[in-house]
Amino acid sequence: MGLFDKLAGWLGLKKKEVHVLCLGLDNSGKTTIINRLKPSSAQTQDIVPTIGFSIEKFKTSSLSFTVFDMSGQGRYRNLWEHYYKEGQAIIFVIDSSDRLRMVVAKEELDTLLSHADIIHKRIPILFFANKMDLRDALSSVKVSQLLCLENIKDKPWHICATDGLKGEGLQGGVDWLQGNLQAEEMW
Repeated sequence: MGLFDKLAGWLGLKKKEVHVLCLGLDNSGKTTIINRLKPSSAQTQDIVPTIGFSIEKFKTSSLSFTVFDMSGQGRYRNLWEHYYKEGQAIIFVIDSSDRLRMVVAKEELDTLLSHADIIHKRIPILFFANKMDLRDALSSVKVSQLLCLENIKDKPWHICATDGLKGEGLQGGVDWLQGNLQAEEMW
């Protein structure tokens, strides 16, 4: 990055672009959440399951996010690792009402965290404990315990209780992610 680019960034004239991987099991709400983060004029009304991956963009006050919304279906999860090297942050979405598949979500998270392209990276991970609007949803504290998030010592992480359909809890998570990405960069 040249001096002019740095100066433009300091003055807020240019937004830094960051590449974010949005991961989680199928039906956890990844696409719904990413759709809610886009400007209302760019939001889609009909959400369909992601096959392979899709690329979405949204902006905050100082960052421009390019999000790789990865399919969470079992046959596509092995594709995730092809995007780890370029990822600068991870959004990991959990269906907090799906108690039966919480073990699968933990296994996928453990596989992610032990991957060669991730293990030595100080990459921020934002967890969205989604579907809090459902009666049988686990609290974000319980989801954190079941996923053993307290064992993540070498990466900044944060968990938010969310309702992707209504957009509740999303902004706090994105604010945390933006703060961590800017702190790592330290222009």
